[in-house]
Amino acid sequence: MSLWTKAQQLQGEALRQVQAVYGEHFPIEVRHFLAPWIESKIMSDVDPDNPQHEQYAASVVGALIQELESKAQALTNEEFFLTKIKLQGAAEMFRQRYSQNPLGLLRIIRHCLGTELKLVQQAENMSLGMSSNPAALLPDASGEILQQLDILRQRTQETSEDLRRMEQEQEAFALEYHELTKIQANLTHLQNQAPSQQKNDFEKQLRIKKEMSEHKLNVKLAELLQMRMALAEKHKETLMLIENLQARVLDDELIRWKREQQLAGNGVPFHSNLDSIQEWCEGLAEIIWLNRQQIKEAERLRAKFPIMQANNTDHVPALNTQITQLLSSLVTSTFIIERQPPQVMKTNTRFTAMVRLLVGGKLNVHMTPPQVTVSIISEQQANTLLKNDKMAKGEASGEILNNTGTMEYQKASRQLSVSFRNMQLRKIKRAEKKGTESVMDEKFSLLFQSKFSVGGGELVFQVWTLSLPVVVIVHGNQEPHAWATVTWDNAFAEPGRTPFVVPEKVPWSQVAETLSTKFRSATGRALTESNQRFLASKAFRNPNLQLPLVGPEAGNLMLTWSQFCKEPLPERNFTFWEWFYALMKLTREHLRAPWMDNTIVGFIGRKQTEDLLKQCLRGTFMLRFSDSELGGVTIAWVGDSSEVFMLQPFTSKDFAIRTLADRVSDLKHLIYLYPDIPKDQAFGKYYTPFTDSQTPTNGYVKPLLVTHVPGWSSGGGNLETGSYPPTPQGFYNPQSPEASMGRDTPSVHSATSETVHSSFYPSTQTGQPNEVSDSFQDFMSQVEELDNLEEFQMDLNTMGVMPASMTHFKS
Repeated sequence: MSLWTKAQQLQGEALRQVQAVYGEHFPIEVRHFLAPWIESKIMSDVDPDNPQHEQYAASVVGALIQELESKAQALTNEEFFLTKIKLQGAAEMFRQRYSQNPLGLLRIIRHCLGTELKLVQQAENMSLGMSSNPAALLPDASGEILQQLDILRQRTQETSEDLRRMEQEQEAFALEYHELTKIQANLTHLQNQAPSQQKNDFEKQLRIKKEMSEHKLNVKLAELLQMRMALAEKHKETLMLIENLQARVLDDELIRWKREQQLAGNGVPFHSNLDSIQEWCEGLAEIIWLNRQQIKEAERLRAKFPIMQANNTDHVPALNTQITQLLSSLVTSTFIIERQPPQVMKTNTRFTAMVRLLVGGKLNVHMTPPQVTVSIISEQQANTLLKNDKMAKGEASGEILNNTGTMEYQKASRQLSVSFRNMQLRKIKRAEKKGTESVMDEKFSLLFQSKFSVGGGELVFQVWTLSLPVVVIVHGNQEPHAWATVTWDNAFAEPGRTPFVVPEKVPWSQVAETLSTKFRSATGRALTESNQRFLASKAFRNPNLQLPLVGPEAGNLMLTWSQFCKEPLPERNFTFWEWFYALMKLTREHLRAPWMDNTIVGFIGRKQTEDLLKQCLRGTFMLRFSDSELGGVTIAWVGDSSEVFMLQPFTSKDFAIRTLADRVSDLKHLIYLYPDIPKDQAFGKYYTPFTDSQTPTNGYVKPLLVTHVPGWSSGGGNLETGSYPPTPQGFYNPQSPEASMGRDTPSVHSATSETVHSSFYPSTQTGQPNEVSDSFQDFMSQVEELDNLEEFQMDLNTMGVMPASMTHFKS
C-alpha cells in the first residue's frame, strides 16, 4: 500500500495535519494524481541542502513538470475540468518558480512526504526510532514555516467568523433594545390615562414583557462583552504568533539569505531560496492585512455600541497599533537588493543592479508602480542613515547616471522589481585619509530608496536599503587592493555591525578558509592543507611556522589586516594579498585545467621543492608558484647528480604567446611530472595540435614558436635534428631571480623560438619595498577623477615621483 493511500485513511487531527502541509506552494491535487510517481522518484536520501544533488534535483523537477502536463492532458472528462486547470497551473508555477531553484521544490516535497510518513507511523503505533531513515522525518525550516502559515490562516478564518457572529449578536441586541424602548414608551403612555381594569391588565402584561426583555438584554450584553473579550484575546494570540513567525522569516531566513549573498562575493556557492522567502512574506502580508481589517472592524463595532465592562481595558487600539507596526516592518524589510552592484566599482564604467519588493504583488503596490532612486553614500553617511532612518535631501558622495527606475510586476513569477542596466558612477567624493589609509580602504554603499502607498493611500511607506560595501577605483592597478578590502569585509563582517566595521585581526583558520573558497571559485579547485600551511608561513613571514590546523591552538593564531594586505613581504615590494591575487588571476586565466587536474603543485616552498626532487629520477619536474615574481609560475627539475634547477618564472605575458602545456612539451629534458607521471600523460590533452601540411591562406607561412632552454636538450632550434646553434655561456647560470632567498639552486632562462625570450619581460617585482606605492596610487586616483588635467597643479617631487613620469599621465 502506498504512503498516499495510507495518508488518506488517517482520521481527525492527523488528516487535517496532512492537508495543512499542502497549499499553493505544492497543491494537494499534484500529490493525489502523481502519488506513485512522486513516491518512486523523490528519493529519501536526497539532501536538499547539498549542492551536489542540484543536477539530480533539476532532472526530477523537469520530469515532474512533464508528468503533470501529461496527466492534465489525459483528464478529458468534464468532471475533471477544474482539476485539469489546477494541474496545468501547478506545472507552470513549478517551471517559473523552481527551474532555477530545483532543490527548493525537493525540500518542500520531502517535508510533505516526511510529515505523511510520521503521521502514518504514529497512527500505526510505530515508534519514530523504528523508521529506516529518521532524519528524513525531521521537519525542515521551509515545511515548518508553511505549516505555521496554514495555522495562522486557519486562526484568521476563525476570528473572521467570530467577528461576523459578534456583529450579528450586536444587531440582535440593537433590535431587542429597540423593542424594550417601545415597551417603555407604551408604559409611559398608559400612566397618563385614566385608571381602569383594562389599563391595569395591559400595564401588567407590558411590565412582564419589559422584565423579560431586560433580562434578555442583560444576557445578550454579557454574551456580547464576552465575545468582544474573547475576540480581542484571540487577535492578541494571533499577533503574537505572527510576530514570532515574522521574526523567524525576517531575522533568520532573510538575514541568512543576505549573509549568503555577501559570502557569494567571495566565491561561496549561493543557492538562493528567495522565491520561498517571498512566498512566506506574501503569506504573512496577507494574514497581517486580513487581521488588521478585522481589528479595524472590531473598532468600528465598538464605536457603534460603546459599552464597556467595568475595570476592563480596551485592547483593540493597542492591537491596531501592533498590527500596523508588524505590517510596516514586513514591508520595509522585504525591500531588498536581489542582484548586488559590483563591489569593486570603477568610475565611468557601466554596472547593473536589481531591487525587489517581496510583498509588492500581494499588497497590490504595482497598481501605482513606485519609482526607485539610487545614490552612493559614504560609510559615515550610512551610519547616520541607520541612526536617523533618513538621509538629508541631496546628500550623496557621488554622481550616478541613469539612477532612477520604475518597479514592474511580472505576473508569471509574481515579482515586483526593477532592474538597473546602465548605471554609471560619474564622480566620487572621498573623505580625508588618515595615517596609512588609501582610497582602496574606503568603503561606500549604494542607497536604493522608494515611496509607495497601500490600501488606497491609507498607509504610506518610505523604504530604503543599502548595498554591500563598495570600493571605488579609478585605475586598474587599484583593483588588487580594492578586492582585498572587499574580501575581508565579505568574510568577516559580523551580524548587526555598525557600517562597515570589520575586525582588525581574525583567526588564520578563517582566513585560510576564505582564501581556499576564493581560489576554488576562480580556478575550480580548493587549496589543500599543505597549500594552506605554506600560505600561513607566507602571511606570517615565518618559513618555519608550525601551524596546528585543528584543536584549541588552531584558533589562537591571529592574522592582522596589515599583514594581509598592507605590509610588504620580506625583501619584496608587494604584499601577501597582492602575491596571492596575482597567482589566482594567472591560474584562472591560463592554468585552470592543469590546476584542476592536480598537475600544478603551486603553493610550495623552494627548499621543499628541492628536497622532493632530489629523491627523484633525472628529468622529474614540478610546477610551483614563484615567490619573487607577481603572477609567476616556475618549472623546477632535477638534472644529473641530483642537482635541481629552476626555470625563470613564466607570467601571463608568456602564456599569451605559448601555453604552459606546449612549453612543457617543448622542453625535452622534462620527462616525468612529480613524482613519476610521464609528462605526455599529464599534459598531452592540453597540447596544441600542429601539422606540417598546413597551407598558407594569406600568402605567408605561419612560424612555430617553440620554447627552449640553452644548454639542455629541447625541441626548438633545428626541428629536424633537435640541435641548437652555440649559445653564449652567460645563459647557463644567470643571476637567480630569487637570490635574496639565500638559495644556491641554479635559475635558468628560457627562450621562445629565436626571437622571443623570457627575459624580454624583466622582473620589476624584486628589490626593496616601494614606500610611495600607496601615495602614488592615491595620486593617480586624484588625477583620474579630474575633469580637466590642466587645472591640476602639483609638485610631483612631494609625491616621490620623478618628473619624467608626468608624460605617462599626459599621454
